[in-house]
Amino acid sequence: MYPYEIVFGMGLYEIWIAVGFFLCLLYLRVMADRLAFPAKLQNLCIVGALCAIIGCYGCSVLSQAVYNALETGIFEIAQDTGATFYGGLVGGGLIFVAVYLIAGHFLFPDGTAKKRFFEMSAIAAGSIAIAHAFGRIGCLCAGCCYGKPTDAWYGIYNAHLGVKTIPVQLFETLFLLALAAFLTWRLLRQRSGNLAVYLMSYAVWRFLIEYLRADDRGATVVSFLSPSQLTAVLLFAGGIVWYLAEKRLSGGKKAKKTDA
Repeated sequence: MYPYEIVFGMGLYEIWIAVGFFLCLLYLRVMADRLAFPAKLQNLCIVGALCAIIGCYGCSVLSQAVYNALETGIFEIAQDTGATFYGGLVGGGLIFVAVYLIAGHFLFPDGTAKKRFFEMSAIAAGSIAIAHAFGRIGCLCAGCCYGKPTDAWYGIYNAHLGVKTIPVQLFETLFLLALAAFLTWRLLRQRSGNLAVYLMSYAVWRFLIEYLRADDRGATVVSFLSPSQLTAVLLFAGGIVWYLAEKRLSGGKKAKKTDA
């Protein structure tokens, strides 16, 4: 790990997150083009993604402040508050959907944005996985979201703790890249339910990998589940709801194939 400033006050944590966001937007643009989204709709998606990126950081910090408050009884947002992925996922996702649907309603009176909503969500699933994958490399460099102490050969020295820990951040990067590849394969074959697949797959992964993590995020109303595990259960349920809703509203059919 390398939790030190490199340039303009930024360390590898911020740099890798920026790389993830850039690749997220690039993926969205390329896939929207492959699915023959009109240029105007592609631009709407990009604007929505930029708004979501800005908002997701604030939501991730806010959710971490809530975690801290539950553990310490003090709600505070400061430079060292930290951030949590789930808060950014939910907050950023809601912002993107709001921008897409509200702006799309006025920009596309013929209902194009609404008709292609689930195709857009399928692209978003891969975009999120890619951004998250590179963000986890940033976590590894910063030494946050760390795993349990270990003497195994694959352990990585954590400068903050002074011991080697299980590199769960790296494991998650590999998982997310594999998931992004799978989601892209499904997308190019016009398979439905991509976002549901992402939500449920990541929920299962996160629930299990929590047993190897050691960064305490406090307790929950369910004593044997960590905050991330409890959220994973809710995320999995949300994936099921999304799958059923998409199947019902889209008729369970593959999206119409178009030439890019």
